[in-house]
Amino acid sequence: MGIHRIAAASSHEEKEFVTGSLILIVLLAYLLGSFPTAYLVGTVNGIDLRTVGSGNLGATNVMRTLGWKWGLIVYVVDFAKGVVPVTVFPLLSSEAPVWLPMVAGTVAILGHVKPVFLLGRGGGKGVATASGVFVGLAPIPAAAAIAAFAVVVALTRYVSLGSIIGAVVLAVVLQWTTPGAPLAWLGTGIAAFVIVTHRDNIRRLLRGEERRIGGSASAGGGAS
Repeated sequence: MGIHRIAAASSHEEKEFVTGSLILIVLLAYLLGSFPTAYLVGTVNGIDLRTVGSGNLGATNVMRTLGWKWGLIVYVVDFAKGVVPVTVFPLLSSEAPVWLPMVAGTVAILGHVKPVFLLGRGGGKGVATASGVFVGLAPIPAAAAIAAFAVVVALTRYVSLGSIIGAVVLAVVLQWTTPGAPLAWLGTGIAAFVIVTHRDNIRRLLRGEERRIGGSASAGGGAS
């Protein structure tokens, strides 16, 4: 009986350890997602990007305000904030369930949009971090989405429109290749989330007031 009790206690402690490691991974994913890349870049350059341009703490606003080099730096870091939680963090648990990378990626995106380090006041729209998440989770559908984004931006010079189309393409390809799978529904949910975070851009696009890359708004002073 004593041996059985010891074995049961050991099993319980092991389950508690695994549960604790999963919670830690999700927390780390949110904290990494919250890393305020654009805000810090703006601070280095003596400005608060929340008060400049679109007020968005994303690579596009950085590029328009500080130039493409700073914008590229922000995009790469924000992209990594999505890749690392879904590819590296699950390795920290000895028994990572199949859903852990998807949850870690989701909270990383939420951290980017509502960063705890800025007390939720200012964030990005989630596109760069989401692209990193899905490159880690589903490289081929993500590549299709990135290609769609690049084509739309090249043809229209609207980053917001490229982001929306890219998100929709991601959801469609995932639902086509893995219909009904949890990852496909995650892609659909993230696509809907991207559309919601771009609702102001959609209104400006419909009014012809959205700002293009390398130029001004076609009929007004909007900015993505």
